[in-house]
Amino acid sequence: MKLDILAFAAHPDDTELACSGTLASHIDQGYKVGVVDLTRGELGTRGTVALRDIEAQDSAKFLGLAARDNLELADGYFQDDAESQKKVAAAIRYYQPKIILANAINDRHPDHGKAARLVDNAWFMAGLEKVKLSYKGELQPIWKASAVYHYIQSWYVQPDFVVDISDYWDKKIAAIKQFKSQFYDPDSNEPETYISSEAFLKALESRANEFGQSIGVRYAEGFTASRNIGV
Repeated sequence: MKLDILAFAAHPDDTELACSGTLASHIDQGYKVGVVDLTRGELGTRGTVALRDIEAQDSAKFLGLAARDNLELADGYFQDDAESQKKVAAAIRYYQPKIILANAINDRHPDHGKAARLVDNAWFMAGLEKVKLSYKGELQPIWKASAVYHYIQSWYVQPDFVVDISDYWDKKIAAIKQFKSQFYDPDSNEPETYISSEAFLKALESRANEFGQSIGVRYAEGFTASRNIGV
């Protein structure tokens, strides 16, 4: 399956929080978009792994993703090592994306920065002829995606570019709320976490307003680039 955009996420719901408006916009424009979650979020305080799996697939259907996979790396413990790089590079070769999106290069959750470095290195490995990799039981040909961009998460990072998502803000929020176990629910009896408070979603909207204002629109999502962007 050849995708236009492939987004990687350290945890299920990372892409929904950080770049689902951009994904939804491109899907509506006819592009094929997929998500590969690196872990199942098994260390999350709220909900269960099985429930997170269901929520991830519900969000995928809601957004209209062409594919959503999970590499089942160890939440909290995965590393940017040879084994993990091979798994990510194999996924890149299988989906053959033009553009790769990945976690923030520096963020509150240590998994996010690790995932960013892992995807950057796997992107390079995916283009090496002498590296042999299989995915879904089949040997995959080399693939060189055009670019890797990193979405912005909890900590503020000055974006290299922003994407107008004004028409997709409501869809972004609805995609986030597919993860019912993780976010604000006044009827939940589970422990409150950093992302489950009502204030967290308000902060998310404020960030989108700020990025949007910088280009004269209501809402936007920000990204950084690992190398210069050619125009």
